[in-house]
Amino acid sequence: MCRRTLQVTQPLHEAAKLSAFLLQLTPAFNPAKHALDELEPVVQALAPVPVAVELRHRDWLNDPDATVDWFREAGAVFVCVDLPDVDAPIVLPAFDAVTRKDLAYLRAHGRNKEGYMRGRSAGERFAYDYPDKELDELAGRVGQLAGEAEAVRVMFANGGDALSAAERMRERLAD
Repeated sequence: MCRRTLQVTQPLHEAAKLSAFLLQLTPAFNPAKHALDELEPVVQALAPVPVAVELRHRDWLNDPDATVDWFREAGAVFVCVDLPDVDAPIVLPAFDAVTRKDLAYLRAHGRNKEGYMRGRSAGERFAYDYPDKELDELAGRVGQLAGEAEAVRVMFANGGDALSAAERMRERLAD
């Protein structure tokens, strides 16, 4: 599967239009049942394209140094996230780390607490219109990541408001 993925995406990679593959894990991939080492064959098989890994269980950050060390050693990109501030196993707290000098990655899912915890669809879970103050905060995080990485990818995954948020973020980062 990885070999075929690389073949299909080779033109994008050669044209410098593919900066990373996103591996978004399920919350069931947690440290009680799995080890990050399980991901290493995929990370290595997709090289030379970096693999950005989005963890979905907060227990990976019980020992953040060990988690970040694995990402660095495996050559994977740690996906920093922006999520609602709730104490639930499926919600990672704000934690930023650059694990490759060439690329940092931030995924903004919105801060809709009620929708994230009770929504029945992705549309309900991620619908969130970032106010300017929060976009300014995210721009600060992006600036810090940019201080450690050659490139930063910011991906908005906040439902129907993603395009607007991305455009407003671009204005902030252009200054």
